[in-house]
Amino acid sequence: MDEFSTQTLLIWLAVLLVVSGFFSIAETSMMAINRFRLRHLASQGSRAAKLTVSLLERTDKLLGVILLGNNLINAASATLVTVIAVRLFGNGELALSIATLAVTFAILVVSEITPKVIGAAYAEKIALPAAYFLAPLLTVVYPIVWFVNLFVNALLALLRLKPSEQEQEHKLTLEELRTLVLEGAHYIPAKHQSILLNLFELQKITVDDTMTPRNQIEAIDLDDDIDAIRARLATVHHTLQPVYRGELDEIIGILHVRKVLHQAENNELTKEALQEILQPPYFVPAGTPLLTQLQNFQATKSRIALVVDEYGELQGLVTVEDIMEEIVGEFGKGTRVQGLLEGDAKTGELLVEGGALVRELNRKLGLKFNLEGPKTVNGLILEHLEDIPEPGTSLKIDGYPIEIVQTQDRMVKVVRIHSRQLPLAL
Repeated sequence: MDEFSTQTLLIWLAVLLVVSGFFSIAETSMMAINRFRLRHLASQGSRAAKLTVSLLERTDKLLGVILLGNNLINAASATLVTVIAVRLFGNGELALSIATLAVTFAILVVSEITPKVIGAAYAEKIALPAAYFLAPLLTVVYPIVWFVNLFVNALLALLRLKPSEQEQEHKLTLEELRTLVLEGAHYIPAKHQSILLNLFELQKITVDDTMTPRNQIEAIDLDDDIDAIRARLATVHHTLQPVYRGELDEIIGILHVRKVLHQAENNELTKEALQEILQPPYFVPAGTPLLTQLQNFQATKSRIALVVDEYGELQGLVTVEDIMEEIVGEFGKGTRVQGLLEGDAKTGELLVEGGALVRELNRKLGLKFNLEGPKTVNGLILEHLEDIPEPGTSLKIDGYPIEIVQTQDRMVKVVRIHSRQLPLAL
């Protein structure tokens, strides 16, 4: 190097440090880039993204070429610094110490820390263009990288590690995907985000959580007088009505009210005619996940299902609309709250039936009762007290003061719940 001036050597040193910085910034950006967005860009036809995906599928070779270039450049930089130090300070221990400190400082600042910080912050903007340089470079130096990787793979085998299998096994879990949706609030409209989050919960929620309880089911008793049946049909709230004989457990079919409404209004309806147009009842076991039940509704072309326990006793009723409300929310401001007798938004007092579903109170009234335990208010109170309370008993569950108003047949019939925040429209 005697034929080169010190100034020329300094210029070459600066070039080497910059090249080393490129390898560092390329390494960090490649490892930090969002793999899911990268695959999306590749599927959209981005050539740079496809090239980057190809490189990342061979991580050992990619790191091999980057580290090979980085270490060769850093070694050359150390040699240049030593020569420059000897020229400036003479051939001695002082010169070597200065050279060591100088090259370490220069590499850390210019070639390592600064590039890697930039690479992590702007991973996509750097990784995609860098792929155009790294891909052909890997082709050129592939024999050297292959030779080095022989020893790397041997060492990994000795340690019983298989990184390639770990990369293939890594997939997003449901909770990780849920976190991505939560963190993507700036890019996803609030309503869309809410729907996505509700979809993630659909597998955890069962028909028991959203069904209309047995004691709140609207149904028609075929053993009633025909005039009573006609009057009943004129005041029902739902189009589909279960029809039974004598006891609610003896359901014989489902009636589509619109099919007989005209006959009922003209007093032409008979029990025989009504029974002929009944649809077969569709029973589902308690504990069925809502997502599974939604698929079952699609398969059976049904809109209403009767929920039964392991003994075949009727527990409640669930509809397609109930499941859809769990996904997209309520279908109208006028949607009534099953089991709510009275509500005063000003005082924060609610008069609620003991059979009211806790989940429905949470969703429609903004309450925050724990949903991990019992499904009804009655069950919640009995579990908390471990006894059947007397009227007038007061307690607090999940921060809400509750007063027992009425008990009957070994269950809580009516309670008063105090809440600080209630919807204005009750």
